[in-house]
Amino acid sequence: MQTTTLRPTVPRLLAIGRLPLLGFMLAGTIAQAQPSDQDSDSHFHPGLLVISRSAYDNLSSNVQAGTILPPNCASTQGGCSASTGAPSDGTYPYVWNNDGYDASFGITSRIFLDQISPGGALVSTLEVPNSLQKGFSRDQLVTSFSSKSELALHLSTDGKYLTFMGYVAPVNTIDVSNSNTPGVVDTTNPVGQSFYRAVARVDSEGHFSFTETNAYSGNNGRAAILNNRNGHDIFYTAGNAGNGANPQPDGVILGAGTQFISASNQSEAQQTPGTPTPLASFSVTELGAKADKIGKDDNFRGMTIFNNVLYFTKGSGSNGVNTVYFVDTTGTACPNGVGVPSPKATLPTAAVPYNAATLQTSGLPNNMCVLAGFPSTPNKSATTLSYPFGLWFADANTLYVADEGDGYTGGTDLYTHAAAQPTAGLQKWIYNAGTRTWTLAYTLQTGLELGSQYTIKGYPTGSNSATGLPWAPATDGLRNLTGHVDDDGTATIWAITSTVSGNGDVGADPNRLVAIRDVVKNAKSSGATHEKFVTLRTAGFAEVLRGVSFAPGSDSGRPFHQ
Repeated sequence: MQTTTLRPTVPRLLAIGRLPLLGFMLAGTIAQAQPSDQDSDSHFHPGLLVISRSAYDNLSSNVQAGTILPPNCASTQGGCSASTGAPSDGTYPYVWNNDGYDASFGITSRIFLDQISPGGALVSTLEVPNSLQKGFSRDQLVTSFSSKSELALHLSTDGKYLTFMGYVAPVNTIDVSNSNTPGVVDTTNPVGQSFYRAVARVDSEGHFSFTETNAYSGNNGRAAILNNRNGHDIFYTAGNAGNGANPQPDGVILGAGTQFISASNQSEAQQTPGTPTPLASFSVTELGAKADKIGKDDNFRGMTIFNNVLYFTKGSGSNGVNTVYFVDTTGTACPNGVGVPSPKATLPTAAVPYNAATLQTSGLPNNMCVLAGFPSTPNKSATTLSYPFGLWFADANTLYVADEGDGYTGGTDLYTHAAAQPTAGLQKWIYNAGTRTWTLAYTLQTGLELGSQYTIKGYPTGSNSATGLPWAPATDGLRNLTGHVDDDGTATIWAITSTVSGNGDVGADPNRLVAIRDVVKNAKSSGATHEKFVTLRTAGFAEVLRGVSFAPGSDSGRPFHQ
């Protein structure tokens, strides 16, 4: 790897970032920095940002039109898709029309970590080890292109490492994101192949290590945070499991939601992952509602740590509650399923104990709570839904939540529908210590251009014949985010956008990195009318942006929170 990138001091790095940030707030525009996959540097610098990006290896041979999918489906109880076979070959973006034929469709792709200034200027690019690199070994990780919930980035609790999740599989492999894991095989899953999921850890020098897991069989791991402050390297993770019939195997139930994974010091070839170790669980029965399908209330997307408390979000699926949760390690914070963390809370130190004999009937013990003030009506009976994804605490009384929008692609009104969503964008929540509850102060949307079509060089124009809707993407909301509070009390928040379009899978649309500044102490929307999102970067043809974090070495607690 090249190591010639300049190494300015931390104050110098922050100054570099603030100049373009000040410029875009005053002028409303900024030149976008475009990445170069050849310009790589193995080092990260404190104070800079890191963006996770994936690039699809655009080969028509990745899929042969007419191929029966999912792979090896004939050997499963789940069975195959229609005998007509895949309608499209592997050419981008038409390849994603195969999602209408094969509900499990996806293709693995390379992961890049782009280091940028806070103002969006590219500093360096680091490619995550994969099967297409020279000297390929099993120590590698890929993502599933178009799986939009993947590749969140988080700093470890000591700020020295960056962590994320992916799959132990070759590049250009079909349907890995819905495959089984080798140790948890559901025979009713129509995807007849198995791949480990894994957590990646990378330090400031660009050195990678991977920890494999049998968790998230049938679905995907989405985020991971390393707790390494007490001499034990433990990953807390978020994701979903299951792609088969009901009842699900024990391993699928155990491997859903949030996991407690001991970091491995071995190479991947030496690792032998065992039974998944669940960290926590929530059930709508805590709210007095009828039980859902076991394990499906734990379909988590975003996560963070603040003041020794683990927080999670759920924003998709028909089960559970789309809302913000926390893990209650005291057992006293929410007797009725809703509450706020105890000041005596500590981070989890062990997996949740469970009764194997009652797992199929009762599921896991419930040790998670809905954060008071956030939605608490189960999705099956709610009249309106939110779609929370990433979350970031500016301080103990201010929480920013990214809402990705509802992803509506059901008709020609997809753009006007996206533009009319009242909760999509960046929600600001304020804590009232007197009532011990959180309240939505306002939702920042200006400058996001919700529902406004934008162009991508090389992207098709007009409408997609497979969907009858325009190819052009438009922003639908926000997913992963991070932030920083300046000495003057102003927060800068960086976030990754979600999209809608007529693409066969909108997760494959080139999306954007945006930023906004907000006065933390402001609690009224009238005080935020001048605040506006600015686009710092747009993914290119056959690219997507996924996660955003400060670089390893940036203190995650002072002033940077997860």
